[in-house]
Amino acid sequence: MPNDIEVSQSSSRVRFPGISPRAYEHPVDRGALATLRAVPGFAQVLKAVSGFYNERGERLMALASSIRVGPTQYPELDKLRNDCAEVLDLDVVPALFVEQSPAIYARAIGMDEPFIVLSSGAVERMDTESLRFVIGHEMGHVLSGHAVYRTMLIRLINISGALSWTPMSALGIRAVIAALKEWFRKAELSCDRAGLLCSQEPAVALRAHILTAGGIDPSKIDIPAFLQQAAEYESVDDIRDSFLKLRGVEGMSHPFAVVRAAQLQKWAASEEYRALLAGDYPRRDDDTPTSTWSDDVKSAAKSYKDSFAASADPLAKVFSDVGEAVSGAAGKVWNKFTPSNGSAGSAD
Repeated sequence: MPNDIEVSQSSSRVRFPGISPRAYEHPVDRGALATLRAVPGFAQVLKAVSGFYNERGERLMALASSIRVGPTQYPELDKLRNDCAEVLDLDVVPALFVEQSPAIYARAIGMDEPFIVLSSGAVERMDTESLRFVIGHEMGHVLSGHAVYRTMLIRLINISGALSWTPMSALGIRAVIAALKEWFRKAELSCDRAGLLCSQEPAVALRAHILTAGGIDPSKIDIPAFLQQAAEYESVDDIRDSFLKLRGVEGMSHPFAVVRAAQLQKWAASEEYRALLAGDYPRRDDDTPTSTWSDDVKSAAKSYKDSFAASADPLAKVFSDVGEAVSGAAGKVWNKFTPSNGSAGSAD
């Protein structure tokens, strides 16, 4: 409720007590996550298998080769880490490491005890507020439990590669894989929104995206011209350009920097974002598979349909149809195995 709104003691930024990740997740991302969250025991199995071998090794590598942020090591980053965790009301503040690399990047690792890795290139090139946005983005991955989600998608994509012998054309297989990876990329758009909730300054988020895209000095970049690049990319009407776009994005885990910048600025101007700042957002305590599943699947299908309606890209219809079909099939499976009283069925 709006009267639950709080202001962080360390700044004038709004805090979001008990915020559900559904508040900032992209509709397609929410639909995929709802599927995982509704499967009894699935997340626990993945944690047991993946967490032991991957997470422990990654943590040991970070301890041995990176700088662990704390009160005496990168104290300014330690403050940002705690500020972002406070704004999103995380129960546990994830550890943060800085590793040596000239590239600008960050990543969240782990499921049992997630931690964040930030490149030294990002620390060198970004100002304090841009780093707040980046760290907030990674906090969004932690709160959403995206490590589980990503593991599932990677395995599905790998399995689909083994089915290339089927009569389905190579183009058809690539279209399905591209649609699955589109879900993967939507998780990045979700967490850009989480980063904005931590920053609460759209201009700062835009500055971070400009740096990611190759801007040496953001003050020398013409903002309207930068965002116009995204509009031109989205509005191609030649099928040859559509196939080139498909080739360009099908193996990517992140959206293009210019495209994600435009997407986030659009969300920052929306009524949905303003409502969140006013304290009107879903709470984690209210999230259950049965209460969120139907709405999330419908929102995912609507997002695909809306993206097709707004795009001149000839292949947008293909992705829209695949996305809606996947969402519709998921809904039918859920309805089949959900008792008529609305409670989720139990696994054997």
